[in-house]
Amino acid sequence: MNDYDVIVVGAGISGLLSALALSKHGNKVLVLEKSKFVGGNCNSYMVDGFQVDTGAHAITHLQVGPLRRLMDNYFDYAPVFEDYGNYYVRTENNFQKVPSNIKEFVTFDILPRKDRILITQAITKALTLSTFGTDLSKQSVYEFMQGNLSKDTYAFIDTICHFLSGKDMKQTSAQRILAGSSFVRDSVPEEQLETIIKENEKIAVETLPRTILPPNMHASLQTRLNRVSNPFTSLGRLATNKVAYSQGYPRKGLKGLLNAVLFSLPNTVEIKTGCEVKKILTDKGRVTGVQADEVYNAAKVIYTGFVTELPSMIETLPESYVQELKGVVHTKSLTVWTGLDSVMKEFNYIGSEIWFKDAPYWAMPISNYDASLAPKGKQLVGFSFIIDSEKSEEQQINKAYETIYNAVPAIEDHIEMKHNQITVPEKAAVTIDGYFADVRTPIKGLYAAGTDTDRRSMGITRAAYSIVELLKKMNEDGCLYK
Repeated sequence: MNDYDVIVVGAGISGLLSALALSKHGNKVLVLEKSKFVGGNCNSYMVDGFQVDTGAHAITHLQVGPLRRLMDNYFDYAPVFEDYGNYYVRTENNFQKVPSNIKEFVTFDILPRKDRILITQAITKALTLSTFGTDLSKQSVYEFMQGNLSKDTYAFIDTICHFLSGKDMKQTSAQRILAGSSFVRDSVPEEQLETIIKENEKIAVETLPRTILPPNMHASLQTRLNRVSNPFTSLGRLATNKVAYSQGYPRKGLKGLLNAVLFSLPNTVEIKTGCEVKKILTDKGRVTGVQADEVYNAAKVIYTGFVTELPSMIETLPESYVQELKGVVHTKSLTVWTGLDSVMKEFNYIGSEIWFKDAPYWAMPISNYDASLAPKGKQLVGFSFIIDSEKSEEQQINKAYETIYNAVPAIEDHIEMKHNQITVPEKAAVTIDGYFADVRTPIKGLYAAGTDTDRRSMGITRAAYSIVELLKKMNEDGCLYK
């Protein structure tokens, strides 16, 4: 019999976190993944002796965010995180930390002094409005940038916007910049998951594994994670804010985080790879299962693929819902992984850097966090670029290498491994007019989860936000537990 309590469509990080949490609530779970591998964008693999991630990643909101809450409540094995370090800006003649607060912006001499003053005024205005309850999600960054700014300043702001939303400052909201710069800090109160767990008496709280991050975590990050923090926005952050607040990178790369999830799955979770779901089956407005290589039955289905593909899988979706899904905005990114024959002084730092001239990039020397990601004595650096869908990918890959060689001329003689990845980093871009689907779909028992159902934060952290929201909605609907 192919009968399950829950079927999860997709074995990316959203699908696996869904399966983990729901299985710990007593459900027998089937996960169906169309590719040969699980993890999606949360994975690593070997290329000529170097372990590359699927895109460059920073794990955010580790102190009071969603992944921390999920780890505390559902993981049997917790990943180890290293302190993320700092964000830097590289120019032809300078290498300087990205400013995190007003004082640092004033002394950020990469940009003209007049422009720095205008930026600090814009940040102060936006944070003040946000603190007093004004919704800035529909106000663009461009609207706050009054005055005649220099070409470099516009390029710098556009670069920050592109890596936070996938779009330029005219399509990126001021709220997105405040949150991405840690001036506004979302959190998941501990009580939120505890309430979900305690409300239903079928499973006692004691049966759910509660783990903490291991003591061998990087000391400065561990100290910050143990500190009690006020989750509410404060104007005081204008003077004290840190961009890399509560951020980390998993030891052993994204594979380390993925393995922590996989090893925590109980034997009530079955995963089938190479098994594409072709249809989601319904009857009288209620989900009944899915059709893949065969029919699998379940009264609860969690869909974690691209929500824009739901209309091709369900014939009975309301037309209004189908039209709403057309508002989801997608972006692509290119990550160029370079394996270097030695550890270069140009990448002798912990953290990441941006280059904002011409073709902007975001780069991370990830083997600095864990030397085992590269062969002994060598270094692994990833460079991420935004892809223009109207230009050829080959042309943009060539331009990417040209940019890297211009930014760091010495690198060209040290590259012994090149590897290019073109991915959709998140299933929906956070733009002013971009649409995000609700976790609840119009079909009873069918839920959506993933980075196109929640706009908070980025990447893996955003996926975790969507899972916390999923658990909340399923609990409200009385179907979280078996």
